[in-house]
Amino acid sequence: MTTAAQPLHRRLGMTDEEHESVLGLLRRDPLPAELAMYSVMWSEHCSYKSSRAHLRRFPTEAPWVVVGPGENAGVVDLGDGWLAALRIESHNHPSFVEPYQGAATGVGGILRDVFTMGARPIALWDQIRFGPLDDPKNRYLFNGVVSGIAGYGNAVGVPTVGGEIEFDPCYTGNPLVNVMCLGVLRREQLTLGTAGPPGTVAVLLGRATGRDGIGGASVLASASFDDESQEKRPSVQVGDPFEEKKLIEACLEMYQRGLVAGVQDLGAAGLSCATSEPAGRAGVGLDVDLDQVHVREMDMTAPELLMSESQERMMAFVPSEKVDAVLGVAERWEIDSAVVGTVTTGGTLKVRHQGEVVAEVPAASLADDAPLYDRPMRRPDWIDDLWATPALPLGGDPADVLLRLLDDPAIGSTAWVHEQYDHMLFLNTVIGPGSDGSLIRIRGTEKGLAVSSDGNGRLCHLDPRAGSARLVYEAALNVAVTGARPLAVVDNLNFGNPEKPEVMWQFRESVEGISEACEALAIPVIGGNVSFYNETEGVDIHPTPVVGLLGLADPMPRQPPRLSRAAEGMEIWEIGTGPTSNLAGSAAQRVVNDELIGRPTPPDPGAARQVIALTNGLAHRVPVLHDVSDGGLAVAVAEVCIASGIGARVAVDDPGPLFSEDPHRVIAVFDPGTVVLPIDLARQVGVIGGDSLILGRSGSIDLETLTRTHRDAIPRRMAG
Repeated sequence: MTTAAQPLHRRLGMTDEEHESVLGLLRRDPLPAELAMYSVMWSEHCSYKSSRAHLRRFPTEAPWVVVGPGENAGVVDLGDGWLAALRIESHNHPSFVEPYQGAATGVGGILRDVFTMGARPIALWDQIRFGPLDDPKNRYLFNGVVSGIAGYGNAVGVPTVGGEIEFDPCYTGNPLVNVMCLGVLRREQLTLGTAGPPGTVAVLLGRATGRDGIGGASVLASASFDDESQEKRPSVQVGDPFEEKKLIEACLEMYQRGLVAGVQDLGAAGLSCATSEPAGRAGVGLDVDLDQVHVREMDMTAPELLMSESQERMMAFVPSEKVDAVLGVAERWEIDSAVVGTVTTGGTLKVRHQGEVVAEVPAASLADDAPLYDRPMRRPDWIDDLWATPALPLGGDPADVLLRLLDDPAIGSTAWVHEQYDHMLFLNTVIGPGSDGSLIRIRGTEKGLAVSSDGNGRLCHLDPRAGSARLVYEAALNVAVTGARPLAVVDNLNFGNPEKPEVMWQFRESVEGISEACEALAIPVIGGNVSFYNETEGVDIHPTPVVGLLGLADPMPRQPPRLSRAAEGMEIWEIGTGPTSNLAGSAAQRVVNDELIGRPTPPDPGAARQVIALTNGLAHRVPVLHDVSDGGLAVAVAEVCIASGIGARVAVDDPGPLFSEDPHRVIAVFDPGTVVLPIDLARQVGVIGGDSLILGRSGSIDLETLTRTHRDAIPRRMAG
């Protein structure tokens, strides 16, 4: 059957069973606008219909959690009346179709999620993954995504202060673009996405609505890619960061003046979401007049208006006596505004267009009655074969292996990327890109907020439960390196097609791994995002959960550790459980042996707690702390040498311990005799000095070669 000949609900992406559910809810045939609303609200991206049952496993409560999952962003208490809002989202599919706008509008959307809560956005992080850069298409996607993040973030005035980059063949047909945002607010400014009591007025703020982005994220993120992908380009939203900047300032003024009862951003599902979800949360109804919506294209139909995901729009729910004040704020900040609806009793969402009722549905049904699928799960047969085949030992001289790793664009310098970002906006960035964790000061206080975001698709492909748990422990250690204690987690779960039982098994295992690690560290999950259907021509990406972890340093270290503070004569100590020679899932296995086999070393919750606590204390006492992760001990020491402009002698020359990425390890660099470490948890592995990095008896690399190789890893490939 041709697309044009299919029933409307199928053309909108709904299954026959979902259409039958709508018939049962309404007890009549749905109108076209109603079907449009249900199609976007019940999409995978908006309803989490394949994942909701599993996400309930996450631990979400702690005394410091103010707002947990289910709102626009999670919020935690920092003490002294300060709160922090954190959110992570994906824009994977739009970024493949149109990399600049896909990434740019991903930034715009995550900013709105945070300032919707009453918070001022203060920092961004990017988690981006692509196929190898020897492919011109991958270079085009990589360049476009980085430019989009930089162009939007710099223009809107929010610094991008960290993140992670990976390159692997599994992302060639489906890059991953995850963006995380942190905001701060005073407790009295906290605003929720509620419609308020009957009589409250709905005011649409921001850009005019257009046809760009109709069914954008909600449709693109709920389907896999095929040869028709490029035809989906019109579904990608187009962003305007200057409009967003005005919208931020206008909304913050409204919060400070107490003018709103609630606010909802218009992201995925557009007006359908911004009307139904706040009304559903408040248990009220809403009368909406689409003729009042300010548009930039003529003759838009009701379904188009309800499905459009045009950017830079917010819905404010305003007490009737404060509407004029809100419209005045909008006028002062030169943003468009319109009164589009009124909150009613009874729970019905009624939508009018051109004088006719085009939709009349239970408001809560669009979210609360969304399908919930218990997808079949099956442990992949091939995983036992992978585990039964141990990772091969590394061949070649360790010095040569190290140079190959430093030349890998996933390990080499990220300067080509982060130099395009203005990471010093606001002048609050204490530790920025290129470090284990970012550290942001809260101006006027002694508090610092540390954030790390971590993912590893290869590790999770080999063992999704252990790999996902290790991400939490790694992020917690990266935050501890800055002197902060772990506070809360958000996650972005990027997986293949959920209709495949093997993918759902990977997903369930990943959720379990994250949950177990969070429980071991007493860290709640306060929000997240699920991105399914990351496949091209039937080939799924590696399971790639991304963990964003927020930590609080109160007070901040007076001189936080930095990679650049190593000096002649300082000792290098490795802290943590002693490494094995297990290279399963490691960068060395990928770069040198070009294989993906074996079973990664599982995490040890007890050791993790010990190392994190010790590291947190050391951050106030030692000049250099650095997590041992991608590339193992050898790369960690090399990065300290490069950043500090000085060589080192490492006593280890066995390739296994040098390049293993076993968890819960960090290196500390300090003057002899200034720090005493527990002998059961630490060992000296080297000393700083000279103009070369010497790896035991295996050979040395001069500092100039180390630095040049590391610096040029991305630029020389981007030069073609």
